[in-house]
This record gives sequence, structure tokens and C-alpha cells, in this order.
Amino acid sequence: MKLSEKGKERLRHLGIKVLNPLLSFVCGSLIKKVINGEAVEKLEREGKRFVVAFWHGKMLFGWYRFRNRGFTGLTSQSKDGDILAAVLQKWGYKVVRGSSSKGGSEALNEIVDAIKSGSGVCITPDGPKGPPHEMKAGAAVAAKKAGVPLILMGISYKRRSRLRSWDRFEIPHPFSFIKVAYSDPIYLDPEMTKEELAARIPGIQNEFERVQMLADEPLFQ
Repeated sequence: MKLSEKGKERLRHLGIKVLNPLLSFVCGSLIKKVINGEAVEKLEREGKRFVVAFWHGKMLFGWYRFRNRGFTGLTSQSKDGDILAAVLQKWGYKVVRGSSSKGGSEALNEIVDAIKSGSGVCITPDGPKGPPHEMKAGAAVAAKKAGVPLILMGISYKRRSRLRSWDRFEIPHPFSFIKVAYSDPIYLDPEMTKEELAARIPGIQNEFERVQMLADEPLFQ
């Protein structure tokens, strides 16, 4: 049986309704070990705004961690982005649509405005098409323009399934162990030039790799 476009849309909406409580259950069941969690907790206690970056393929728990905290999330304008946007809205996010390839400058301006209005921001800096674990400048640019720190978040699931997507998207199994590692806040001078910021990106990439390696280390050694 071939579904009409209206039928496909209804099926998609049904899937989103089922997906949201399922993802909330899975993420809520994870058994966590956190490295340098005080870096984020201090900012949260003090009511400070900040930008959080985590890799696209590991993003599920990253989005869940900052749910219902008045954060803004950046998602692509693709069909996959539609699904993520629907989940994030259920998790209390304001959603901005755009990417480096489509709607990028407008989305960046919206992100900066959201931060200045009191929102934190979550971004997957290697999305929406990769290469995986290669940082684009958007998260750093947003933090610089808004004058807030950037936090890098490494995420590793002990038991998970991987999709055959460009990012090898990871879905954790219920009650799996998860290891999360945070960088210290990275401060970027709002007055620095575009060239000066570009020169900082390789160092931020190196720090991201270090944080992800911490998360990837075995839980028990």
C-alpha cells in the first residue's frame, strides 16, 4: 500500500509522539559518571549564560541534559531537523532552524539574540552534514558575539546502537552506563577579529578531542 503525502505526515506525527517519551525514558535511565561537571554547575548556579557544544553523532544525551532549562537549540532545516525540532520543543527548548549550508547567518543572529535575552544555547558544531568530529566555527562565533563562555561536552555510551549515517549516530541502550566530560569554560574576546577567531579554532578542536577522549576512556580501570 502506498501512503499519500497526508498519510505520511500523519505517520510522522505519530512517530514523534511515540519518540519523545521513549527518548526521555532511555536518557533518564542512563547511569552517569561525570568529569568536570562543576564547570557547568557553577555557571548554572550563578545564572550565567553559555554555549554548549557536543558532537552530532552523540547528541542525544546532550540535548536531554539541558532540557527544561530555558535553552535554545540550533537544528537544520532538513526533514531530520523537523523531527529533532519537535523533540526539542517537547523538552522545553526554543528552536532556531538553520545551518552552515542553509540559513546560517540568520540563524546565527537569532542564536546571539537568544543568548542576549537570557538563554543558553546547545549546538552540534559538526552538523548537519559533517565531517564528523570536525568543528565548524558557529558555536565559537555565537559565544564570541554574545560575550559568553563556550563549554565542550564529550559523551560516551557503554552500550549503544549505531546507525549507518554519516555521523554513525548513537542510540544508548536503556540503563547503560554513560560517561560525560566537560571542558573548562572557554572565553573568547568579543572584540577579536574574524582572523583571530579563526586562529583559535584549531586549539578548540584539540580541546574537544581531549574532552571526548576523557569520555571514551573505560569507566572502570
